[in-house]
Amino acid sequence: MTDRLDAQFAFLMEADKLKQVLRATTLADGSRPENSGEHSWHLALYAMVLADHAGPGVSIDRVIRMLILHDLVEIDVGDVPIHSANGSAHGSAETLAAEARAADRLFGLLPGDIGPDLRALWEEFEAAETPDAIFAKSLDRVQPVLHNLASGGGSWTEYNVTAEQIEARVGRKVARGAPRLWDFVRGRLRGYFPDL
Repeated sequence: MTDRLDAQFAFLMEADKLKQVLRATTLADGSRPENSGEHSWHLALYAMVLADHAGPGVSIDRVIRMLILHDLVEIDVGDVPIHSANGSAHGSAETLAAEARAADRLFGLLPGDIGPDLRALWEEFEAAETPDAIFAKSLDRVQPVLHNLASGGGSWTEYNVTAEQIEARVGRKVARGAPRLWDFVRGRLRGYFPDL
């Protein structure tokens, strides 16, 4: 039992480092950068509150679990904003390989009956092929948009984001899992991106 608890607490203490990872997106009031721990918590709350926008068969409990886990790899890799390097850094082979190594290390801290299951949830979120993961990915894309709207443009101005980039990097992913949410948000984005 002691070895098991040592492993569980080692993982939990390592996960605390997610609070130190600063994101490109600020808090909604623009006062400071959001950290990835705050982002993950906020997304879990989004899933609970916006569950009525999920497609048929989506398990909100699984979505919440994915969202709590989805950015843990940033402990090793850091935040890679979707608009950085003109959008090429986020899904690059280098970033994906670094995230896989981080997942190996982090989920490997856990006992063998826990780590693989949590790793599988993380991988499912990353692949975004199941209904649960598609909805989770939609929420992950929509939350920073709302923060940028609330803070006067936020990271869009820093990265010179265009309407086409918002549609390609955000809109398609949100619309895929939560089309009504994208319709709602797109209407609010037209103040910044009239061409949407």
